[in-house]
Amino acid sequence: MNQQPASLTPRLDPERIARLFDITGMRVFVPGGYGAIGEATATAMAAHGAVVTIAGPKIDKARALADRIVDAGGKAHGFELDARDIGSVRDATAEAIGAMGGIDTLVNCVGIQREQHLMDVTEDVFDEVYQTNLKSAMFLAQETARDQIARGKGGRQIHILSVRSQLALRGRGYSAYCSTKGGLAMLVKQHAMELAPHNITVNGVAPTFIQSDRIRMHLDKPEFRDFILERNPLGRIGDPLEVCGQVIVFAAPAGSYMTGQIVYIDGGVTASQ
Repeated sequence: MNQQPASLTPRLDPERIARLFDITGMRVFVPGGYGAIGEATATAMAAHGAVVTIAGPKIDKARALADRIVDAGGKAHGFELDARDIGSVRDATAEAIGAMGGIDTLVNCVGIQREQHLMDVTEDVFDEVYQTNLKSAMFLAQETARDQIARGKGGRQIHILSVRSQLALRGRGYSAYCSTKGGLAMLVKQHAMELAPHNITVNGVAPTFIQSDRIRMHLDKPEFRDFILERNPLGRIGDPLEVCGQVIVFAAPAGSYMTGQIVYIDGGVTASQ
């Protein structure tokens, strides 16, 4: 008859503690990786020893960022990706696998916003946002999972969402954006369940407005800028590095027992709404 050991509490292994946030040698695919959050993520992960592949519709920007990372002593590649084209999604993922020898971690930073009030929403714009924000996530995850499952060593998938996956926004035309980010939150949970038997974790990081040229149009409007700051308990706009820190946690050994989760990087906005 088997008996339990005297103590069920694991011994604290100093080597495991030292590796909690170690991503050295990790092969990371970052579609959408040259936007503000994507660039911070790719650069930070490379600085911590990961090999990164950046992909986006403007190949010159993807390659320029990869070159900057290499010039700083890191390892990086840049490829073209049209997230609305599933053939391009498959090709870019295959190129990333070929360049790095596999994908250990997917960090999906793809996303757009096209603002239209409810009564003005057009089918073409709604479809563009859906294809970019949600459909591409499905097939980036699928193509990455094929490689991860085939290699049989587990893996990580991390999607960048938004507080709009949980919260609507008054007075603005966010139907397409909110619905696709909300759908992505459920996609994270479902993929987490389907990939758990393969030791592949799937999680999401959901920021609020983060410093970037993308939100300049909002910050240049005093009324909207004040609205953003007043509803944020920390009273400021976040920094891209404050988002990619959680990405690294999900990717590293420290995140090995988290799956199907959405972490909101928002200064307390979702806690107070």
